[in-house]
Amino acid sequence: MRSALPCGPLDPKKQYPRLSTLGTSKVVTNTVTYSTLFLTLLMMVGLFFFIRASTKDRTETLVLHRKTPPQLLLQELRTYFEARAYTTQDVNGEANTLALQGFVRPSWFLAIFLTTLAAVGALCLALVLASLFPLYGRVFMGLILLAPAAGLYYWQRAGREEQVTVQVCPESLSALEQHSQLTVIAHRDELIALQKSLGKS
Repeated sequence: MRSALPCGPLDPKKQYPRLSTLGTSKVVTNTVTYSTLFLTLLMMVGLFFFIRASTKDRTETLVLHRKTPPQLLLQELRTYFEARAYTTQDVNGEANTLALQGFVRPSWFLAIFLTTLAAVGALCLALVLASLFPLYGRVFMGLILLAPAAGLYYWQRAGREEQVTVQVCPESLSALEQHSQLTVIAHRDELIALQKSLGKS
């Protein structure tokens, strides 16, 4: 025969947990966890498209006006791009056009940056999944090992042959000065570097 457990009077000053309160707290915790998982998945989708967009072609057109004769300006631009490892494909002196080709190297900084973003995103997803399924926590942490694939994907896709097209049109603003309108079609980074170079000259 089991002895009865001692049962003393309840302390009116002490707050005892209620079953209904514990159940409600568990439901709220699960709701927050699943909401966090949903937001994390949205973040991973955005990260995927961001990595994919980093390898897209970003060819743009730049139009500038220079106080330089067309022939002289065309020669300066040819010298500038050849110094940046571009090779001349075609020169048309009558139309004042120039076509060049060069290999654009991928950026080490961007490759490391994308790998870091992928690692952080994978870590966040692994932590949320581990909180929902504790038995597979170590398995989910293995998602971080997939982060270098983002940098490798960028490195293989970003390096490509780029075309540069230059056209210089004369502008007769006055009889004493020869001005030129410069139109360059190239990668956005090359156009930014060209603007900086022309701004210093």
